[in-house]
Amino acid sequence: MLLMYVWRAGGGDRWQIGDADDGAVADREGSADGGALSGVSACGSGILAVAQPARRDDGDGGMRRRLPPSPPWGLPLLGHLHLLGALPHRALRSLAAAHGPVLLLRLGRVPVVVVSSAAAAEEVMRARDVAFASRPRVAMAERLLYGGRDVAFAPYGEYWRQARRICVVHLLSARRVLSFRRVREEEAAALVARVRAAGGAVDLVEHLTAYSNTVVSRAVFGDESARGLYGDVDRGRVLRKLFDDFVELLGQEPMGELLPWLGWVDALNGMEVKVQRTFEALDGILEKVIDDHRRRRREVGRQMDDGGGGDHRDFVDVLLDVNETDMDAGVQLGTIEIKAIIPDMFAAGTDTTTTVIEWAMAELITHSDATRNAQDEIKAVVGITSHITEDHLDRLPYLKAVLKETLRLHLPLPLLVPHEPSSDTMILGYSIPARTRIVINAWTIGRDQATWGEHAEEFIPERFLESGLDYIGQDFVLEGVSWVGFAVQAMEMALASLLYNFDWETRVVDRRSEFGT
Repeated sequence: MLLMYVWRAGGGDRWQIGDADDGAVADREGSADGGALSGVSACGSGILAVAQPARRDDGDGGMRRRLPPSPPWGLPLLGHLHLLGALPHRALRSLAAAHGPVLLLRLGRVPVVVVSSAAAAEEVMRARDVAFASRPRVAMAERLLYGGRDVAFAPYGEYWRQARRICVVHLLSARRVLSFRRVREEEAAALVARVRAAGGAVDLVEHLTAYSNTVVSRAVFGDESARGLYGDVDRGRVLRKLFDDFVELLGQEPMGELLPWLGWVDALNGMEVKVQRTFEALDGILEKVIDDHRRRRREVGRQMDDGGGGDHRDFVDVLLDVNETDMDAGVQLGTIEIKAIIPDMFAAGTDTTTTVIEWAMAELITHSDATRNAQDEIKAVVGITSHITEDHLDRLPYLKAVLKETLRLHLPLPLLVPHEPSSDTMILGYSIPARTRIVINAWTIGRDQATWGEHAEEFIPERFLESGLDYIGQDFVLEGVSWVGFAVQAMEMALASLLYNFDWETRVVDRRSEFGT
């Protein structure tokens, strides 16, 4: 990956791609001296499986089922872990080229099917979405998210359906996203001010991390609580580190979950202590924020608007209101449930936003024509003496195409959150036994020439201007970006502001050896 002259590429950049639901995909904590390797165990934990025969007895009259093909190089106990290497999404692409788009692997005791084509992924996420709706049990989610009472990690069932509906209707609706327009505009302006004050070369990742954390914190906690948490520079840095640790741990799976006889390794390497410390610190913050909201509501009552007719409640207030105002909620959101749901927003909205904007900037400065097109478009719409507002964004189709192309090539999760069928089902004619872990290699699908043409590996934003492809809904290829409504608005504001206010030159940092690249 290439970074530009306006900032200095710090050796402490994090490149973690964590499997949001299983720890399966990969823990990315990429320091310059080998962070990619740190993701191997986590990645393996989610996509590891044991070699199985191509067909087996299904226990019903001797009938044989056609299972997906497996590489012939499985090892005792480890299965196919040794085939994944430091960049598992790339290794899996090579395996798919040799064995097909639906591949059966084993890691330890965990059977996994890896899906590497749009057609196969569409069966999982659309045609048979109910069959694949559930998620595998995730030890880290159970420990960090109150027994998996959030949305991303909750098993398929009534609680998951109702909690997901609450999030979609009350937290991530177009109306709710619009209600935080002022937050995004103010924080984008603050981002520009910080970069300008730094002058010359700056660590843009640090500024983008502060931007995304503050945007999400103000939306989730409200301005008053966010100021209390981030008002002090040192306190804000500690809090960002806490959420970074939280996301990192969700991307890992304890050794004892894969190989029970090696469970002692988790205590020896410090994971057990880190998990407990992170949970206790995060729980204390969430408890205080919720208590503060309840206290203010008792003192002044629920404030449904700001006096100007708009609904500007933060996410905590919305969740506290649900049981009182939504008779169809179907679930009771107590303190535990609210504390479990809130971290989902941080996991989806902070690290993701930072990573995508950084990749977009890196691609732009290595493609001068694309940079010129984006800057010319912004200046034509905004003018030379104004500042970026969200009113401008809908008139910036090329900027939107840049972000879509960035997401195609650099999805924050190259291996999507795993699914797990609750009963036997099929993918492209292959039998998939119940409780098999399903991992979609979105990185491979995003580079599939069958979908994107012979120039699938190249950064060409114009493909989205010509095709009409969108982030979500109509086209599977980007359907893994379920947080798109909230996060993309923040991405567009930041990217437009950086391109409008600054010119950028190249400073090269090669990140081809890191996970997610």
